[in-house]
Amino acid sequence: MFKRLTLITTLVYASTAFAADVRPTLEKPLTLVDIYQQALMHDATLASALSANQSAQEIVEQGKALYRPTVNFNADANTVKTDIRYLKSNVPPGQSNFETYKMAIDARQPIYRKQNLVQIEQTKTQVGIADKQLHLSQQALILRTTQAYFEVLIAQDKIDLIAAQKAAILSQLEQAKANFDVGNATITDVNEAQARFDLTSAQEIAAVNEHQVAKYAVQAITGERPQKLATVKADIKPSGLAQNMDKWLEVAAQNNLNIQIQQDAVKFSEQEIEREKTGHLPTLDAVASLSESYTTGSASVFNTGNDLKTGAIGLQLQIPLYHGGATSSKIRQAIINKQKSLDDVVIARRQTELETQRAYLNLGTSIAQVTAFEQALISSQSQVDSTKLGYEVGVRTSVDVLNAQQQYFSAKRDLLQARYNYLVNIIRLKTVTGVVAEADLQDINQQLVAQ
Repeated sequence: MFKRLTLITTLVYASTAFAADVRPTLEKPLTLVDIYQQALMHDATLASALSANQSAQEIVEQGKALYRPTVNFNADANTVKTDIRYLKSNVPPGQSNFETYKMAIDARQPIYRKQNLVQIEQTKTQVGIADKQLHLSQQALILRTTQAYFEVLIAQDKIDLIAAQKAAILSQLEQAKANFDVGNATITDVNEAQARFDLTSAQEIAAVNEHQVAKYAVQAITGERPQKLATVKADIKPSGLAQNMDKWLEVAAQNNLNIQIQQDAVKFSEQEIEREKTGHLPTLDAVASLSESYTTGSASVFNTGNDLKTGAIGLQLQIPLYHGGATSSKIRQAIINKQKSLDDVVIARRQTELETQRAYLNLGTSIAQVTAFEQALISSQSQVDSTKLGYEVGVRTSVDVLNAQQQYFSAKRDLLQARYNYLVNIIRLKTVTGVVAEADLQDINQQLVAQ
């Protein structure tokens, strides 16, 4: 655990140094690794998980304290006033005023307390769960950062594509107006081009807003709004899946942290059963005390004070006989809780299998889509060229040209989205199976253009 904490601290310090280097040169695009380094330093979710983990480390010391001696110091001082009358006695009544003072030190050393030994083992299990939860938060941050990063890129691409589409429609609109003025086109062509242009302008407003929201999503993770992000290379070539789904399911069953956390919860519930059963066992403690009491008087007729010092040392054996059935009830409750933990393991396994299958298929789909959309883009470009030529010779209409251009820009957008989905799905599959690491972000960084 301490090694893991050291690693996190090192990453945070590295992030601080990185941020200091980046601020003066905001023009330089930030890569995915750059954004992740900022997230390590500023993400509140990870910071909360780290604090929770550090808090959990104290449970171990608390468990060890159960078998260490306890020492208590007690002191009290009192003022006493008495008014005494003796019945059937010749002793006259009287009053007295006096003070009492007492100081004592009590010490107790557990010799045999089985429940304490079991509880110490439970603290180790709890810390193990806390460590896995922290690691799970780190893996989740890698996925959240990757998703937020590419959401910004696709939003920016939509703006660029809409701008290019508007320019193409505007050119077509101007041409339609010119043809209408000379009588070579109808007003329908002009109206159609104008309608497309107005619709695209409205889409541009929505795209700009979407881009701002995507940037705010990155800011929620990193604490800073990104000015410019590195884009994906245009010649990216997705690699096929080297392992089949069964192999990935096997990896997930061995490495998924949610499954491991639930397995640790089963272990903890087994320890809880053992701890509750110790409620029927005797306990043995070594006890010692040292006290001194002093009084200036007494309530008796003699009204004499005293100064008493007492020391004691010995063993204390306690054998539980009957606690109203509470111990047996707690044992039954712990057994039921263990069954719940076992059911939670089954749930975690099934959920992990489903998410792994979904991520695997989505990755395979995105790989196939990149190839398909690349070909679709080529075909769309050819369609635009041939439609424009047909329009010039009079066998195609202005609407045909607009439709061809619309299809071209849609294909280009879909291709960009498929490339981003491919990169994100790589991280998602590795996150679900529990093997994602910062090195995977470094691999994706090689597919980016930082200019």
